[in-house]
Amino acid sequence: MNLRPATPADIPRLMEIERAAATAARWTETNYRRLFAGTGEGVQRLAWVLEDEGEIVGFLVASGVGTEWELENVVVAESARRRGLAARLLRHLLSVLPERDAGELRLEVRESNAAARALYAQAGFQECGRRADYYSSPQEDAVLYRLDFPQDSKKR
Repeated sequence: MNLRPATPADIPRLMEIERAAATAARWTETNYRRLFAGTGEGVQRLAWVLEDEGEIVGFLVASGVGTEWELENVVVAESARRRGLAARLLRHLLSVLPERDAGELRLEVRESNAAARALYAQAGFQECGRRADYYSSPQEDAVLYRLDFPQDSKKR
């Protein structure tokens, strides 16, 4: 298993994996291209892929402004699920954010996505709110989570 930064050449496979995952955030090709096109003043973007025998089987995207970060998408191909790959991607993100002076990481997830909610709870995230009817197809609430980084974990 190889974890590496995503590249523009990965976009077709990222979209393929995302489209096959019922609970993944739906992005356009333009959204994915923006990952690699540079960011606005003060905006940081991180994107990694996990490869198994040369094939991308999962990915994670996060963005940050100042000390506030958001986990935008984490998706594992159906054929590679139940192997701890989403947890591996999340652990990697949590290990690098203190180096980027992160103070908090936020995310939202479909209320019905029990597997993701369990992953986030296990990683130490706390439920911090809801967005009623945030998702469509099907209509569903978003559950909001937050993880704070201790001040002493930041690189000085």
